[in-house]
Amino acid sequence: MSLSAFDHPILSAMLGDPEIAALFSVEAEIGALLRFERALAEVQAGLGLIPGEAADGIARAIEGFVPDIAALARGAARDGVVIPALLVQLRERLEPRHRQWLHWGATSQDAIDTGLVLRLKPALAHLDARLGAVIAALETLERRFGARPIMGRTRMQDALPIPAGHRIAAWRGPLERLSERLPAIGQAVLRVQLGGPVGTLESAGGKAEALRQGLAGALDLKASPRSWQAERDGLVGLALWLAEVSASLGKLGQDMALMALDGSLAIAGGGGSSAMAHKANPVRAELLVSLARYNGALAPAMLAAMTNEFERSGATWTLEWLTLPQMLATTGGGLRLAGELVGQVTRIGTEGERDDG
Repeated sequence: MSLSAFDHPILSAMLGDPEIAALFSVEAEIGALLRFERALAEVQAGLGLIPGEAADGIARAIEGFVPDIAALARGAARDGVVIPALLVQLRERLEPRHRQWLHWGATSQDAIDTGLVLRLKPALAHLDARLGAVIAALETLERRFGARPIMGRTRMQDALPIPAGHRIAAWRGPLERLSERLPAIGQAVLRVQLGGPVGTLESAGGKAEALRQGLAGALDLKASPRSWQAERDGLVGLALWLAEVSASLGKLGQDMALMALDGSLAIAGGGGSSAMAHKANPVRAELLVSLARYNGALAPAMLAAMTNEFERSGATWTLEWLTLPQMLATTGGGLRLAGELVGQVTRIGTEGERDDG
């Protein structure tokens, strides 16, 4: 039994997003950390900060490295981060004269935050593609059914007839605006973290800016003018965007579930009942509501993580690890479900006005 529904062997099929899950596997995380360490050494060598032969040795040590996961787990439980235990294993593969240059001048947060960003980059591209697919599916739905009359409802009561396209536009509009905002979110988040022990990158001396720029280029990320280890607004902005996407999808799901109830919308392939064979439950619509409420509940935890102490906080940093992957998985799962749900709509309008075209 898994503690998270997103990697549960059964529930993940309902709620999960395999692409997001893969980016937050232990293999992906360690792979990103190793990519950081190798690029750091190579850029440092290019700037004359460490010997070139040391960087070559580090690259060879990382190539084909298979970590002892159990030892990493014990080290993380002891140290509060995985990096010290990971470096112990890597240094065992290095010549003694090269060991001091591995991770030279860096700190655990540099590796972990940059490793996160390396995985966020494909995650955001994936979410962007899913979001675009949902928007396109809603545009198709509007072309098919938008001119049909449905009852407009205010405060859950019948109001006046409206064209179905008016309601569909209210589902699509927030998603379009969220899609337009995503590039700015990426600009704020997809940045190298490199500050050293207290964020000043003192080990690089006058080459600190060149080192940050070089590492950003090597990893295909943006450079940051200074360490952002105590400035978490970029990650919080991403979390709030994720919650808004989920909330917008929840609105779509809630409306579709209610429309299925009153007969103004028909969905193919509804979920079955163990007791009533005649039922076709709007499962995907219901799940969108659940995921919206869940991400809405998680967002304040990321806001709380902004109240970190001084130059680094262990407590709020750990809170991010607990929260942000869940929010990404929630949003990815919601976008997958929304695309499937919209594609299942066979009718909008009064009974008998079926369109399977």
